[in-house]
Amino acid sequence: MLRAVVVAALALAASPAIAQDGAQLFNMQCRMCHSGSPMGPSLAGVAGGEIASKSFAYSPALKAKGGVWTDESLDAYLKAPTTFAPGTKMLVSVSNPTQRAAIIAYLKTLK
Repeated sequence: MLRAVVVAALALAASPAIAQDGAQLFNMQCRMCHSGSPMGPSLAGVAGGEIASKSFAYSPALKAKGGVWTDESLDAYLKAPTTFAPGTKMLVSVSNPTQRAAIIAYLKTLK
């Protein structure tokens, strides 16, 4: 059931309007740390890119994850960063699945 909700939310993420909502959410919840500050890496190109591959001092936990940032892995990370990669530096989560889907849709627009 939960997987069906996530899949449905991610399917909605393809909508440009959802990406626009994601931009607003990103600006409110993520931008402070992910806009070139030493707190977090830029997220341009992160969707579809290798996990922990940008020039940033990632936690050993996130470096050890390996793989690619897919919709599913981004969703899991945003939902519960410390569960996805125990020891990660990111402690802020996005509990609402619709908001996570919107943020993921927005991340896909960042090149």
